[in-house]
Amino acid sequence: MKYQWVIGGEAGFGIMTTGLTFSKIASRSGYQVLDYVEYPSLIRGGHNAYKVTFSDSPVHTLKETIDVLVCLNKATFELHKHELSKDSVIVHDKEDFEIDGEYKTAHVPFKKILREGQGQSIMKNTIALGASLATVGGDLALLESIIETQFQKKGEKVIAFNKSFAKQGFDSITKNFKEHCLDALVPKQNPLDQLVMTGNDAFSLGAIIADCKFYCAYPMTPSSSVLTSLAAWQQKAQITVRHAEDEIAVINSAIGASHGGVRSAVGTSGGGFALMVEAVSLAGITETPIVIFISQRPGPATGMPTWTEQGDLLFSVHSGHGEFPKIILTPGDVDEMIRLTAEAFDLADIYQTPVIVMSDMYLSEAHASISSSQVLSFFSSMKINRGKTVSQPTDRPYLRYKITEDGISERLIPGAKDHFFQANSYEHSEDGHTSETAEDRMAQVGKRARKIQTYLKTHFKLPTVFGDLKTANTVLVCCGSLKGVCLDVLNSRSNTAVIHFTHTYPLDEMRVKNLLSEPNKCVLVEQNSTSQLGLLLREQTGINIEKHILRYDGRPMTASEIIKQL
Repeated sequence: MKYQWVIGGEAGFGIMTTGLTFSKIASRSGYQVLDYVEYPSLIRGGHNAYKVTFSDSPVHTLKETIDVLVCLNKATFELHKHELSKDSVIVHDKEDFEIDGEYKTAHVPFKKILREGQGQSIMKNTIALGASLATVGGDLALLESIIETQFQKKGEKVIAFNKSFAKQGFDSITKNFKEHCLDALVPKQNPLDQLVMTGNDAFSLGAIIADCKFYCAYPMTPSSSVLTSLAAWQQKAQITVRHAEDEIAVINSAIGASHGGVRSAVGTSGGGFALMVEAVSLAGITETPIVIFISQRPGPATGMPTWTEQGDLLFSVHSGHGEFPKIILTPGDVDEMIRLTAEAFDLADIYQTPVIVMSDMYLSEAHASISSSQVLSFFSSMKINRGKTVSQPTDRPYLRYKITEDGISERLIPGAKDHFFQANSYEHSEDGHTSETAEDRMAQVGKRARKIQTYLKTHFKLPTVFGDLKTANTVLVCCGSLKGVCLDVLNSRSNTAVIHFTHTYPLDEMRVKNLLSEPNKCVLVEQNSTSQLGLLLREQTGINIEKHILRYDGRPMTASEIIKQL
């Protein structure tokens, strides 16, 4: 059984903290979790909502109806009432507002409790959490343990003070509205061994596992939390984290660090990446490895900074001027984000080229459950591949850009005795000296291009197929975070299959053609207005998929809207 709890209120009510706490409690109670936060791009004010879906089984997408709606103001009810069903429970304070209509309501006197207990207005969310746990059948002790951890530095008096508000919220429900209570979050005897993390957390963890030693960024929603996550791990992971003055400084700093021999990455969104693309070309011609994390949001320009979209795929594919190889990976969930991020650093080193890991606001900021033992197993089995990286070449003279059959030359880490090479933005001969001869130009362009064929033969992975392509009459084709919603469609609709791309560019023409041999059965599911994955497939393979289901209003795609359009 799948349930959804939602809390909403004005910015400053502590909605984000409250929602994350509920997710943690659900996870510690033994349930799979997926959450999502809605908030406007305002410095102050506006409506915030935190949605948590939890279940016994894996949660791919949010539930489309709300089981428990906690309203810290009237706007929450008005904005979310279309998501309510006849069985939904609404938790609110009658002193704030009354609810008209045939709804199951549970009155919790937030304001009265705060007045009598001399609590600050921000503590309304603590009362709300207590009331929420009672409504869904949760264990108050789990909330109390989180309060103890959260306020341990402030002493027992503060801990007891906060616990009392949580208990009053809990008791308000159990004493007065027992008939509305659900047995949805009853703690399990053997809770799952799992972590709850965002896609940005997963990228950070993947970078640490891959031995990234330099991360540079300028804050830009929705990628910003990678900067703070990795900064918190600087000491333990021995990684240098730099908050640069702008995106141009960001990527040039990372290219410099990578040239010096350390694994380097940057993070941004579409607008920030636009400032980076000249330097992406620099990495292309100097053949410098770099991992670029792009978390997409609706554009163009500032667009809608706190909402989700997949509108930057083709921009990433064609970023930079001139012709040089790059690799684009599109993880679908937190597990794939960890694994593909770690793989991105290997690919960047092996092919000495930019590798772009693409996310979006939905994947970046939503928390999801993942098995901790699964993460540890991947970490322990991870074998780093630095490619043709050498500290002391054997060949004399050393040719940094030596023409090779696979397009890859030995990359010297600067500092080797008696070995020198030039690296600049100009076209060059094999030893790195600037050259404008036709022969050198043809040779170096061809050398760099051969990396693509080497990658396609060696490391390219076909998209994952879910379901049976032979028996399916509908095949959903997607990439990135749309994996989850397409899997929900697959689980609720017969004769359906899903093809999910993670190694999205470049594509192996013949192998992808064989996989998509019946394009008339295929339906592209994308969060943009032009079907960019479809355009890329046509460009790379000649396959034209005519059917599209597109959403580009900034909101996550839902399974029901896909089913309605099939």
